[in-house]
Amino acid sequence: MTDEKDNSADGAERGDRIAKVMARLGVASRRDAEKIIAENRVTLNGEDVTSPATFVKDGDVIAVDGERLGRKQKTRLFLYHKPPGLITTAKDPEGRTTVFETLPTNLPRLISVGRLDLNTEGLLLLTNDGELSRALELPATGLKRTYRVRVYGDYGGEDVLAKKLEKLKKGLFWKGVRYGAIDASVDEQQKADGHNYWITMTLTEGKNREIRNVMEAIGYRVSRLIRIAYGPFELGDMNREEIIEITTKAMKNLLPPDVAKKITG
Repeated sequence: MTDEKDNSADGAERGDRIAKVMARLGVASRRDAEKIIAENRVTLNGEDVTSPATFVKDGDVIAVDGERLGRKQKTRLFLYHKPPGLITTAKDPEGRTTVFETLPTNLPRLISVGRLDLNTEGLLLLTNDGELSRALELPATGLKRTYRVRVYGDYGGEDVLAKKLEKLKKGLFWKGVRYGAIDASVDEQQKADGHNYWITMTLTEGKNREIRNVMEAIGYRVSRLIRIAYGPFELGDMNREEIIEITTKAMKNLLPPDVAKKITG
C-alpha cells in the first residue's frame, strides 16, 4: 500500500487517491468516501486503509466492508420522486427507512446528488458516479434548485410576504450563517388558505435546511417543501417513488460542458 509520500524506485505513476477512485466507482462522494476510510471500513490489497492520501494503481483491489469493488461502469443518472418520511443516506442509525431501501433491486449501487431532509419531498438525483455527484452539487457549477414551498405565519397578508421575499434577492445573515441570493415569489396559481401561502423559491447554494432557515428569518414557518427542479431536470408529473433514467446523450446535452466531460459511456 502506498501513501502520498511514497514513490516507487522506477518512478512509476502513483495512480489516484483512493477516495477519488471510490467516488468514481459509485461508493460515495469523495467527501463521504473519506469518512468511510476514517471509519476503518476500507482495505487495499487486503490491508487496512488509514488515510485518504493512499494511492491506487491499476490492478489494486479495493474492498469496503469486506465487499470487493468492481471496475468503473458507464455513468448513469436517475431522477427519483422522493416522498416525505425517507432518509437520504445509505444507512440510518435510528433505523428509519432510507431512499435506497425503496429502490428496485436491479439498479447499480447509487448515491444521491445532495440530500433532501426527512420531510422534504420531490426531485432527487441519483447516480452511480461519485465524481459526477460532487460536480452537480458544487455551487460553482451553477445548477439552480427550485422548490414549491407552503408557509404560514407573520399575519401581514400576501403583500407583506411578497415584500419580504423580494429582500431575499440580496441574501441574508441568520444565526451565524450567511445565505446567498434567493429568487422567491408568491405563487399566483395558489390562493392563500388563511395564513398559509404557496411560494416558489430558486437557489444555487443548497445549504443544510436553507429554505426552512431563511423563511424562519423573515417570520414564516415551512409546512411543506417540494423540490420541483434541479438544474435542467424537472419533477414534472412523476409519481411518488417513481424513478426515471436519463440517457447518456441527454446528460451530455443538458449539463454544462465541464460536467459533461466527467460522464463515462
